[in-house]
Amino acid sequence: MVRKIIHIDEEKCNGCGACAAACHEGAIEMVDGKARLTREDYCDGLGDCLPACPTEAISFEIREAPAYDHAAVMAAKQKSAPLPCGCPGTNAKTIHRDSYVAPAAQTPAASQLIQWPVQIKLVPVNAPYFSGAKLLIAADCTAYAYGNFHDVFIRGHVTLIGCPKLDEGDYAEKLTQIISGNDIKSVTIVRMEVPCCGGIENAVKQALQESGKFIPWNVVTISTDGKILE
Repeated sequence: MVRKIIHIDEEKCNGCGACAAACHEGAIEMVDGKARLTREDYCDGLGDCLPACPTEAISFEIREAPAYDHAAVMAAKQKSAPLPCGCPGTNAKTIHRDSYVAPAAQTPAASQLIQWPVQIKLVPVNAPYFSGAKLLIAADCTAYAYGNFHDVFIRGHVTLIGCPKLDEGDYAEKLTQIISGNDIKSVTIVRMEVPCCGGIENAVKQALQESGKFIPWNVVTISTDGKILE
């Protein structure tokens, strides 16, 4: 079939291996010091490896290639060690429902959400809460990794979340509409340290540029063990 798939320019490749770590499907391997697309049927064509490459050796191309085999990728992951992104593979401990004991009851922390919905794909491009808003655009996993996420990041912000790995399409167009069509005062991007999160950072940067506005923005990176890196 003819479809979108990645192309690796071996002359530009410096052998850093960042793309192989960013490819959660295991389609890219390091061979003789160079990145190679060794399993075309494992490449989903989403390009999470692109922002990870420091030499811009990876690009998209449309050509004849085997169809993406999701079942084969899942089967391979079941046999693999923990994934490069830090997500556990078969080494993760499984807790069965019958053996799970709920923790002692605690007073829940107050939610700081000031609007709904929060998913980038679902939020309207114009809404009253965008007027004068401090915008928080965060990768889904950040709220689970960083324990005090509501008080540190959500408080006082209009919150938009998404996962560049799992969501179809690009956020940049919709974020451009939101930023250009509303009185946004600032933008904070919160992402995980894993390479695939580069997609949400790049989309926001592109939206800020295409909006034509000069808006203060910053990026905060969360480690897989829940620490703020920058």
